[in-house]
Formats: sequence, structure tokens, C-alpha cells
Amino acid sequence: MDRQSTIGFILIFVVLVVWMWLNSPVQKPKPVQPSQKTEQMKDTVKTVPQAAPAAKGPNDANPYGKFFSDRAKGNERIISIETDFYSAEVSTKGGVLKKWELKKYKTWDGHPVQLVDYTKNGDFAVLLTTSDGRVVNTKDLYFDVQSSSNNVRVEGNFEFEIKFILPASNGGQLVKKMKFRNEEYGFDAEIQLLNLGPVIANYQYEVAWEHGIRYAEHNSVDESGFAAAYAYAGNELTEIDATKNDQKEQKEFSGSIDWVATRNKYFAVALIPTGVVSDGAYLEGARTAMKDNGEMESYGVSLKMPFKGGASEQTSFKVFLGPLQHSILKSYNKGLENIMSLGWAWLIRPISEYIMLPIFTAIHYVVPNWGLVIIIFSILIKIAMHPLSKSQMSSMKKMQKLQPLMEELRTKYKDDPQKMNQSIMNLYKEYGVNPAGGCLPLLLQMPIMYALYSVFRGAIELRQAGFIGWITDLSIPDVIYRLPFQLPFLGIQDISGIAVLMGVTMFFQTKMTTKDPRQKAMVWMMPIMMTFLFNGFPSGLNLYYTVFNILSIGQQLMINKQHDDEPLRKVEQKKKTRGGIFKFAKDLPRLKK
Repeated sequence: MDRQSTIGFILIFVVLVVWMWLNSPVQKPKPVQPSQKTEQMKDTVKTVPQAAPAAKGPNDANPYGKFFSDRAKGNERIISIETDFYSAEVSTKGGVLKKWELKKYKTWDGHPVQLVDYTKNGDFAVLLTTSDGRVVNTKDLYFDVQSSSNNVRVEGNFEFEIKFILPASNGGQLVKKMKFRNEEYGFDAEIQLLNLGPVIANYQYEVAWEHGIRYAEHNSVDESGFAAAYAYAGNELTEIDATKNDQKEQKEFSGSIDWVATRNKYFAVALIPTGVVSDGAYLEGARTAMKDNGEMESYGVSLKMPFKGGASEQTSFKVFLGPLQHSILKSYNKGLENIMSLGWAWLIRPISEYIMLPIFTAIHYVVPNWGLVIIIFSILIKIAMHPLSKSQMSSMKKMQKLQPLMEELRTKYKDDPQKMNQSIMNLYKEYGVNPAGGCLPLLLQMPIMYALYSVFRGAIELRQAGFIGWITDLSIPDVIYRLPFQLPFLGIQDISGIAVLMGVTMFFQTKMTTKDPRQKAMVWMMPIMMTFLFNGFPSGLNLYYTVFNILSIGQQLMINKQHDDEPLRKVEQKKKTRGGIFKFAKDLPRLKK
């Protein structure tokens, strides 16, 4: 490997390190006991989008005013709904969701994933300002309900609709309907406002998801790295992300909004209006430091809905509560899949979304083990990239053979750098070698490498998917040994077995391609740096790169066998001809004969 190729590799490596550092989570904190983790989840920051119950003043004993004061007290009734995908609970206090457990997904400690923060008295509430100056959050009020059963099982094509009614003192009603179906991650909702013209002020109300979604992973720092809130309008996604502890992030929108959503690493909640066009949206979130170096982010989202003051107005919604799985989000035909972390929209995301994910999922239809899927996937990608890799390796092989001649020129013109560089360039030209031929194919592969990184680091398909032996979860680093201390400056304490294996394969690969004695340090430096970098990455991603490196070593051995005995040959220089088209016209009669 010559000087130019080495510089090219170093520059590419720097770009790779910086990009992955910007997109990778911090090294996981110390393990905490289940009781500590539960306590962390209970401390989630409470965020209330824009509206909140008005505080009591000195002459105001009732914050709900004359219209809803008689609904501030009552008896709560819980109704349970169960389908093949989830178990849910809705409450007559606020007409809100109290529980939403996903049956097919478990938390890090083996419990069903619970998306609703039940410590905050439920979610999916209606907020409004009344004409007597109160800001009312209806989750604190008691609704009437039209349901004879407290436990409902939804099977097959059966649908279950529940209807909550909040009467106002003027005779009007706020009606909230929820319709649940089997094999769907979410439900349909409808808000009806009957004779509430004298009650609702500002010609507007809000439908809000106030308290984000509960964390489900062991590493809260990693999960916080993915958590955010979004608003989508006009094919444009706007995101807020709380990056500093105890500092609130918020953003308000006006005009039509297609949907709002919030997510953690693998799950999301989205509010999608399907009836009346919204008037705007509001996003709010904050990050809080937790025990044992943990972090917690919570986001509230709301849609502002118009109210014209009519006798009967209604708006319908779809509410999604489920996994960040591309096919599921895509099925809504609303651009909901844009909240998935698949890389830069202008270059990386198309490769991730339209090439990597389809191939990845197609293999899994045939091969059930996700570890084997990654190995097969690595082989297919290697085959697809073979022409680029072959060009890169062949160019590097030619450069190795030119090294003795280049050393002679460096010795001969050591006192004249300009003459030395010109002689080396003439040497390249004489033997038909492109000095950028070794690193250019690798540079062209970088978008594919980034796309793979984006897919593997957040693919829910790999979550808690085991492979062999100690690799029990391909979505997190595999740990074969825990050091009694953290490595200085690196913060590494857990050692990943696959990352070490990947470093070993990279060492042999680098050793095979580095023949210049001045570049011997690269043989050790690159593998060590990459091992440290990849040590905190998901084991599925490291497995892919390990297999890819092994295949590259085999490919390099084949190319070496083909070119080792092949002598260097000078290329025939094309002579420049004069005359061009005129010469061709002159020779045309002779050619016809």
C-alpha cells in the first residue's frame, strides 16, 4: 500500500469515525438492579403540551369552572381490551388509556413492553379553554361510559367500540369514541362536540399525548439517543430532541399538520387526523439525569383542532402505538416511516429503505435465525460489491509491485522533491497505474457502509434476537468479559467478543495489503482503533463486518494468486493523431476499397 492509498484510507477512516461518533450512543452505564430501573422509569419527566388545568386563585375554589365542576369527582371504572397484539386498559376518568402492553415484545427484564406511562394517570386526553376562562384537561374529569362489560376480547374480524361521554352544565357533551380491532397496533378515535358552542373558547381544542412512552431497554442512555418528537406536514419532517439535562425543548406549529409522533429506540406513538384538517401542533420535551449515570427523555405531542361553534362537530383520528417496523409504518400511507433512523435523507436513507431493508427481510422469510440472516446478507452484499472490491485490490496489488521502482526514484532524487514526484507520476503513467485506484472504490462503498450501519443499529428485528453461545441479543453489544475498571479516555469496561474478532480479521486483512515498510504501523493501528470504535456497537452490526472481512480476506488471497506471478508490463501509450474528422474523410475512399 503506497503513500497515496494510505492517506486515502486514513481520510476515509476519519470520516467514518466522525460520522459514527455523531450517530452512535454513549457507552452503556453500569448495570442497575430491576428495582432501580423501575424507579428510574417512574421518574420520567412530565410534559404537558401547552394547556394545563388552571391553578386555584384566592377566590377560585374550582379550577374547572361552571361547565365541568360537577365532573371533578366520581368513581373510576377500568375496561380491559385484549387482542392478539396487545392488552389495553381505558378509564372513565378522563376517557384515557391507562395501559397498552405489547404481547410480542418484552422489556430487558422480561416483562411485556408497556408504552403508556401509567404513573401519570393515563394518556390521550382532550384539552380545551372554556368561555369562563378555564384551561381544562379532561383527563382529570369523570366520563360516563356505554359499555356493559369490563373485560373484552377482540378476535378475528370482530371490532369493539367504546363510547365515553363528558356532559357539560349547559346540556352539551364531549363524546370520545375508541374503536379497537384485532391484529392492529393502535385504534381509531373520534371526538364529537355536541352543543358546546357556548363552552369552548378560541375556536380550538387539542388532542394530546402528554407523557411520551416508557423505556423498555436496559441502557437508558442508548435509548435516549433515539428518543425524539416529530411533526409531519407537506412531506417535511420536523424534529425536536432534548439534548441537555433539565432544559425544555418546545416548538409550536400553525396550519395543517399530517401527524405528530414521539418515539424511543424501538417503539412509537403517533396521532394521525383523518377527518377535519388540523390547525397546528405543539411538541415539548425534556431530558433528565437518572441514577447510575442513566438518562430519561419524555416528549408530549398535541394536535390543535378547529372548532366552529356548531351544534355538532366531529373529528376522527388514527392512533398508532407499536413497534418501529418499516412495513407497519409504511402501511399507513402517511409518511410515518420517516421517523425511523435510516440515515441521511438525501443519500443514505434511499439505500437503507429501498435496498437494505427489503433484502434483509426477504432473507428472513426463508431463514428464521437472524444471525444466519446477517451472514447470508453479508455474502450477498460482498457479491454485489465484488467488482468494486476487485478493482480496489487489483490496483493495490499493482502499487505493491511498483514499490521497488518507486524506492529507487526516491533514492535517486532525494535532494529534488519536485523531480522525484514528477518521476513517480511518470512511472504511474508508464505502467498504467492509477494512484487513487486503491481508495476510490472504497470511497464509493462508503454510502453502503453507512446505510448498513443505520439499518443494524436500530432494526427492531434484531432486538432480543439470539444467535449462538453468548450472543443472545443482536441489537446490543455482546459482552465476553467485564474489566474491573474503565479504560482511561475511552470509557470502555465491557469487552465485546465479536468486536475483538472483527479487529483480528481486520489485522490480517491490513497485513495482506500493506507491504511498504514505512506503513507497518498501519497494520496494528487501524485494527486497534476500529476494535475500540466498534466495541459499543450492536453485535449484529459487528457480526456483519466480521463476516465481510473474512470474505474480503478470501477475495484478496484469490487476487494474490492470480497476480503474484504476473510481471509488471508497461502500457502502450496512445499516440495523438492530427486531422481528426478531416483525416477520416480523406481516408474514407481508401477504406471503401
